[in-house]
Amino acid sequence: MSSVSSRFDLVIFDCDGVLVDSESLACVVHADVLTQFGYPITADQVHERFLGRSAREARLEVETELGRVLPDDYTATLKATIDEVFGAKLQPIPHIAETLAILSRPVCVASSGTPTRIRSSLTTTGLLDRFDPHLFSALQVERGKPQPDLFLFAAAQMNAAPERCVVIEDSIPGVTAGIAAGMTVFGYHGGGHCSPATAAALTAAGAHLVFDDMRQLPALVARGALAGEPVDLA
Repeated sequence: MSSVSSRFDLVIFDCDGVLVDSESLACVVHADVLTQFGYPITADQVHERFLGRSAREARLEVETELGRVLPDDYTATLKATIDEVFGAKLQPIPHIAETLAILSRPVCVASSGTPTRIRSSLTTTGLLDRFDPHLFSALQVERGKPQPDLFLFAAAQMNAAPERCVVIEDSIPGVTAGIAAGMTVFGYHGGGHCSPATAAALTAAGAHLVFDDMRQLPALVARGALAGEPVDLA
């Protein structure tokens, strides 16, 4: 019988809300820009509808509801505003740098963000060197989260079998995608955008376990931890 310590060969991280504490900032910007372009929406509504999904898919959904294409400068305005806000305010998820420093498994990023956004966010927060060049975006696959394509693509690029991958996710679409890919999923609910209900929502979506402190992750990964196992932060 093999040791549970060898359960995982690869740790796949989402970016926004898992590596960088960006979701609250992004939801406010996204809501403001959509409202500016004729689609009134609040940051809370953006969070509920689009968290974990690509900007491409969110735009298509909005345009379908509007019955028209958003103006040509919408994407450029959204990008420029996010660049400005993230440059001034973006922070890494608490304890993620120290966690990455001691995590013994290979790692990569699989995010709904664009390649440019992923790289920029990780550069701003000082995390890029730990992942570069293993940065994978929803733009590289036909279907983004909640479909499994992105996680399967990342695993293939990293030469890892899906069943030996663990995904770290903070959103329901991300958890759904990881489960559909045949991977183990740990739901993280320690980001600034998370509420007291987030843990239960991630569990209901299929996460094998949930946690809210990145200092827990190395032990969870090393043990091949499954739902219900106690976590010792000592």
